[in-house]
Amino acid sequence: MKSVVIVGAGIAGIEAAAKLTKSGVKVFLVEKEKEIGGHLRQWDRLFPTQENAQKVLEDIIDGLDNRAEVLKNVTVQHVEKKGDKFEITLTNNRSLTTDAVLMATGFDTFNARRKEEYGYGIYDNVITSTELEEMFKTERVLCTNGKAPERVAFVHCVGSRDAKVGNRYCSKVCCVTAVKQASEVKQLYPEAEVYNFYMDLRMFDRKFEDMYHEAQTSCGVQFVRGRLSEAAETKDGRLQIKAEDTLLGKPLKLTVDMLVLMTGMEPCSSGVALAKKLKIEQGSDRFFNGQNAYNLRNFTSTQGLFLAGTCTGPKTIPETLADARAAAAEVLSYLTK
Repeated sequence: MKSVVIVGAGIAGIEAAAKLTKSGVKVFLVEKEKEIGGHLRQWDRLFPTQENAQKVLEDIIDGLDNRAEVLKNVTVQHVEKKGDKFEITLTNNRSLTTDAVLMATGFDTFNARRKEEYGYGIYDNVITSTELEEMFKTERVLCTNGKAPERVAFVHCVGSRDAKVGNRYCSKVCCVTAVKQASEVKQLYPEAEVYNFYMDLRMFDRKFEDMYHEAQTSCGVQFVRGRLSEAAETKDGRLQIKAEDTLLGKPLKLTVDMLVLMTGMEPCSSGVALAKKLKIEQGSDRFFNGQNAYNLRNFTSTQGLFLAGTCTGPKTIPETLADARAAAAEVLSYLTK
């Protein structure tokens, strides 16, 4: 039986594993965390239809069968290609010999502490979009004083499209996530004032523009074109933010109860370290390059070494799953030659 090691058990790794096992391939699914599912495990509802994230994840995981051996809380320590085989050593001292390797190492969420001017980790009630999503699971969004926020501001592009932090690329999902979350806050607290500060809105996929329209008309979310320059805590524990309304060409100050930072995607640090050992080419954005950007995105220059999911750049969930299926098909084609 042919075998494949898949590095990373987020949704790309799981989906690729499910497709390969159904074709009779033995899969070793290696995951550095204690649980599989990646970032989707942290989410409550998904854009654009408000689908329950955990239900979607369960459906993806249900595709796995017993030909997929899931190895959790381990990482790849060493990998070497010998002839047509890959010799792999894991951190639990286990050794594997496989016919192919699929990198599905995904992404890291940008560390908001690197944008010190926004006060994350310094001031109470400055949170990330991921942390807000965890609050939605409880159906209560509260400030640290236990009270519901009366005024909330969302800041787009935190760690994305920002040359100062070395990330000039767009993380693709932040705009629509901000629209979704801002609308959810208004649905929980209709009397609250909710503001979105954006550079420009990238509503590129089906129903995204409808979400934006509904956020303004039905929910009453206010959108301000302008980037925050700084946030500071007031004497009463609230947050004063300074920004420029670039449409009006005027500076503005606003005092809010909660500031939500829409943190973007960065290449997974452990995945990058392994990619260097495997001599996988990286772009200027540090995400992995396939052989080309069109019909060989899942291939590397090494025979038998493939790529899937957000390790090659920011993607939505449907795009990630589609890319995983494409990668699985290419791996299967390689194994059956």
